[in-house]
Amino acid sequence: MKILITRTDRIGDVVLSTPAIKAVRDKYPEAYIAFMVRPESKEIVYGNPYLNEVIIYDKYGKHRNFLSTFIFAIALRKKRFDLAIMLHPTNRVHLVAYLAGIQERIGYDRKWPFLLTKRMPHKKQEGKKHEFEYTLDILKFARIDAKDAKLFVPLAEKSIKRAEELLAEYHVGSGAPLVAVNPDASCPSKRWPARNFAVCCDRLAGKFKARIIILSGREGMKYANEVADKMTYEPVNLAGKTSIGEVAALLSKCALFISNDSGPVHIACAVGTPVIAIFGRKDPGLSPARWRPLGYKDTVFHKDAGCSFCFAHKCDAGFKCLEAITPEEVFKAADKLLAANP
Repeated sequence: MKILITRTDRIGDVVLSTPAIKAVRDKYPEAYIAFMVRPESKEIVYGNPYLNEVIIYDKYGKHRNFLSTFIFAIALRKKRFDLAIMLHPTNRVHLVAYLAGIQERIGYDRKWPFLLTKRMPHKKQEGKKHEFEYTLDILKFARIDAKDAKLFVPLAEKSIKRAEELLAEYHVGSGAPLVAVNPDASCPSKRWPARNFAVCCDRLAGKFKARIIILSGREGMKYANEVADKMTYEPVNLAGKTSIGEVAALLSKCALFISNDSGPVHIACAVGTPVIAIFGRKDPGLSPARWRPLGYKDTVFHKDAGCSFCFAHKCDAGFKCLEAITPEEVFKAADKLLAANP
């Protein structure tokens, strides 16, 4: 049997879907199992011991138009998959699975659901469950039980080596705790002010002699640089200098990760690093109920600013929900975690 699992949205979504890989392998131990992701998420699943193949679908790059998507689907047809499980609904992925001639196509009843052979009601926008639980639900719908549902991100040797080289380059020794921060997010409505990150980081550096590591992709360098510029203590600013695999390796070496609601939060959980996650928006589908970190030591900050409707990045209230979260309370949470794990 040949099985294709797909998840072609963001990095954090893919991390939260990793329990599906082992669950499918447990159900079909002899199957050939492939996972389809976007290029930026490939390191989340490369090296996963329960996969036979990682397939890259670049819907914003080489596969952005219909012709290239059609050619991709025809190439996929040659692999002769028997079953496709779409963990996230998109028109493109449903079309690809249909054109690839996959006999059984399981997914949600939205985004061209007529192309599927079996459809589950889509209620994620209600935010009544964690995204992790929604993944388990669609597995059950596909007659697959997840017996050992844990997040998993493999740490490649080359990523570990590069992480160690970066720390050595910045003279980061083993004596002081490492605290990583991520001041970036996909939307301004998810970004805690840079000045707050800076105040909190300085207090941790002062009390614990912690080395602060700033992480973000290239698109978030502006916010990372703002934090670095506002700090008194000099951080290790690695914004735009690391791959996703290297981020995972670095986070695995940290005593704590403080971050906006973003993909690296879930990477940190997968590698066992305690997280303090900061949330803004109150929409049910974007709330901590659906997207909170899943580690047992993790802390979430989320305040309702009283807005009757959230305008997201077009907020005309000065992002009061984020401003309501103070550096002092985040520091206290971090203090407690670091003091308990010196």
